[in-house]
Amino acid sequence: MRIRSRVLARLLKLPPADTAAVVVDRDLQVPMRDGTVLLADHYYTLHRPTAPTILVRSPYGRGGFFGLLFARTFAERGFQVLIQSCRGTFGSGGTFNAFRNEERDGLDTVDWLRQQPWFGGAMATVGPSYLGLVQWAVAAEASALKAMAVQVSSSEFRSLVYPSESFGLDTALTWIQSVSHQEESLLRQLLAGRRRAKEMQAAAMHLPLCETDRIVAGKRVGFYQDWLEHTTPDDPWWQEVDFSDTVSTLAAPVNLIGGWYDIFLPHILADYTRLRETGQRPYLTIGPWTHASPGAFSVMIRESLAWFRTHLLAESGLLREEPVRVFVMGRNQWRHFPDWPPSGYEAQPWFLQSGSGLGTQPPGDAQPDRYRYDPANPTPSVGGSSLSRNSGPRDNREVEARLDVLVYTSPALDQDVEVIGAVRAELFVTSSLPHTDFFVRLCDVDPKGRSINISDGLVRLSPGEPAVGDDGVWQIGVELWATAHCFRKGHRIRVQIAGGSHPRYTRNTGSGEPLATATTLIAADHAVYHDAQHPSAIVLPVKS
Repeated sequence: MRIRSRVLARLLKLPPADTAAVVVDRDLQVPMRDGTVLLADHYYTLHRPTAPTILVRSPYGRGGFFGLLFARTFAERGFQVLIQSCRGTFGSGGTFNAFRNEERDGLDTVDWLRQQPWFGGAMATVGPSYLGLVQWAVAAEASALKAMAVQVSSSEFRSLVYPSESFGLDTALTWIQSVSHQEESLLRQLLAGRRRAKEMQAAAMHLPLCETDRIVAGKRVGFYQDWLEHTTPDDPWWQEVDFSDTVSTLAAPVNLIGGWYDIFLPHILADYTRLRETGQRPYLTIGPWTHASPGAFSVMIRESLAWFRTHLLAESGLLREEPVRVFVMGRNQWRHFPDWPPSGYEAQPWFLQSGSGLGTQPPGDAQPDRYRYDPANPTPSVGGSSLSRNSGPRDNREVEARLDVLVYTSPALDQDVEVIGAVRAELFVTSSLPHTDFFVRLCDVDPKGRSINISDGLVRLSPGEPAVGDDGVWQIGVELWATAHCFRKGHRIRVQIAGGSHPRYTRNTGSGEPLATATTLIAADHAVYHDAQHPSAIVLPVKS
């Protein structure tokens, strides 16, 4: 066995390898229906020439990290692996057009695979992020598919591009910069690192957005321009790359893995729900991870191996008894449940109070709190969920000190408050502009005063939505991301309210101009009400 394989197995705490004698046939030519040829590498062992095949399709290359982690690791443990470069990447022909070709190319690859003399009749798919979308793209029509392992991904990517009907600027720019330069040498990428960080900062503040791809990628990126043009959820342009309807028709068992700070969290939970509604029994693991947390990869590989050995090799005793496993932050422990969301947690409102307070008793008479959101100086993102390094749990005290952020804090808790499930906010607000955003964040304040973000969400308002009440006040709902967190005794629960979180969500210009070409910035004056007639609150799923 290669030294790298042994080191990786030790780091990831993998089960022992069956063999070290892995053969690799590189640069196999796989023809697509339009004549384009995609390249693939085939990993196998001579003593199991027709073992089940694991298909990995990736836009990030076949060697290095992905070749070692997802190809050699599985081949050493009883499987064949075909790892393929997506169209227009790492030697494969054609042009890379994000999301658009993965169904056709994936199904053509499956057809080719079934014709190979070494194919034994059973296949599985595995991979995170983009490698998860390509799994869903073929899942409904690949009859040989016997199991799937989807990590930090989703069956549809529009919700990632347009989170809460805003635009995920930070994630979009980070990704297109990475993809545009990924085939450069490592040395060149290292030398360009500082310059590209400055390019990202410049692009985040640049308007119009239709010019920002040239700043971070050095060229026009066609699929980025398409994203900016096709803004509405009912636009037919997105239907071709939306595979969420196929989830309910799937027969193959699915293992899902996500993170509380991962960009795909709400979408992987939605896929879990779709599978459960059709009688499937998927396995779900959610850890304390961002999208690229190193600690997540160990869990991904171990669970995928157990999943595939169970469903493709008919081995028993490898899977946990309860299918849902989540990490409870604050307690820093794993918890197992029969389903998600777990039973035994009841919605409990924590009301905004006068004097920046937060409590379980409804508010009395109080004047609204006011702040001004200026898109020329947008409220910055601090931690949370994005592809950039500014992700995960962070101390929020600096952003909470800004004049454009309202903060409501409970007294020190006299007992633990365990929160597991969906979080939402119900606010009564007004704004001087019909085009505006409200951002809400839930934080845990420790005895030293550090305010750590736990969950958040944003709602984008437009003229007529929502309807104005008789008193001129809007009642809005903000869906925060689900969580599993224990606010410990002596800690405090905090809620932030702001007009945005930039560049995680692109700033609302306030002008109503088209997303791609907007340049006019108009400040908005916001008010948040918290009185007996307007009981604004954050609603937490608290252990009963």
